Amino acid sequence: MQIGIHRISPKRYGLTMGWAILVCLIIVTATAFLAKATLNMKAALTDKPDIAIYQLLPSEHLGRTELLRESEDKTERWYLAETGSGKEIITLRKGATWYVENRERMHE
Repeated sequence: MQIGIHRISPKRYGLTMGWAILVCLIIVTATAFLAKATLNMKAALTDKPDIAIYQLLPSEHLGRTELLRESEDKTERWYLAETGSGKEIITLRKGATWYVENRERMHE
């Protein structure tokens, strides 16, 4: 028994190719949306230090954070943050991205 491509009608071939193109477009569109969401998350770490503190310290279960001071060149910020283990002063510094430079636990 031989099955050849000559048994596919032009209408069936066109319909199959149409569906293939549509599925490819859906996949490319979904990938583009995911890439944009990833870039937005990266921008949160580099451009918005108030969000970056939560991203940089996920295991600390940060509660309320309060900006205490910001340097004049806007490359360093000091926060008073409520963590799971008590209040801490957290210093963020901007290099290529924001990073935690210092953590100092407050005594009660």
